[in-house]
Amino acid sequence: MIGLKENINNFLFYLEKIRGYASSSIVTYENVLLEMLAVSHYYQEDKKVVLDITPLRLKIVNNSKKTISKKLSAVRSFVKYMKEQKEVYVELIGDSVIKVPKTLPKPIDENIIEEILEQANRQERLIITLLYGLGLRISELAMLKLSNISTQWIKVIGKGSKERQIPLLSQLADEIAQYIQYKKPKTFLLEKNEVAMSTHQIRYLFSKVFKKSGIKATPHQLRHSFATHLLHNGARISDVAELMGHSSMVSTQIYTQLESNKKLNEYSKAHPLCDSSNNIGE
Repeated sequence: MIGLKENINNFLFYLEKIRGYASSSIVTYENVLLEMLAVSHYYQEDKKVVLDITPLRLKIVNNSKKTISKKLSAVRSFVKYMKEQKEVYVELIGDSVIKVPKTLPKPIDENIIEEILEQANRQERLIITLLYGLGLRISELAMLKLSNISTQWIKVIGKGSKERQIPLLSQLADEIAQYIQYKKPKTFLLEKNEVAMSTHQIRYLFSKVFKKSGIKATPHQLRHSFATHLLHNGARISDVAELMGHSSMVSTQIYTQLESNKKLNEYSKAHPLCDSSNNIGE
């Protein structure tokens, strides 16, 4: 597959030599597409070409509506060129208008999460680490079996008994190993009296540790924070959708929405649990 930059150069040449666009228009298209090139994802998946401009949408969120419209129009023109002139269909992700539920939970700042982890005991720390580090639903955490945990992967049973594999970062693997050695669970990772802990019991432990710091939070907020922090640091929306267990990327796109009166903090690094020393197994 020809790289995105080369295809952009071909498109600009087409606009200038074939379509006869003015040099000022060429410069405008070039600036937009190079901005897209710097942050967006262009890859081949299942014999189709995908262009994920979600990171671009996040980058230009504070531009005027008119500017955003013009930039998206330039991207669409490029995609149209690929289809009509190169006979390559490009699936464009992140271009649609995203409707955000009014009840969308606010993500928890990563600094607050780190502070909570420092104050938590071993069990509380594991619960918070897995909810935030893997984006699990609390029901998935409650039913997590030891047999589904390896040193590199965790098999999660989601809604409708759908299974998904989540790569296990070395820091999380160490956290789990230390907890198992200390608590010695029999079947499920989180147990009480050799029976899987209920979602109510896990939610109680979760709320208790946050309340110690005067913070009211829910387990779902950590799942939301997992997705939001990854997307805002350049993760591909298709990858995040798979990690979250979403059946459609439309569900994942909710996490990319920024409202002017509720602007999310810019994050200087990727997921705080994903430092350079963490290696994901092949």
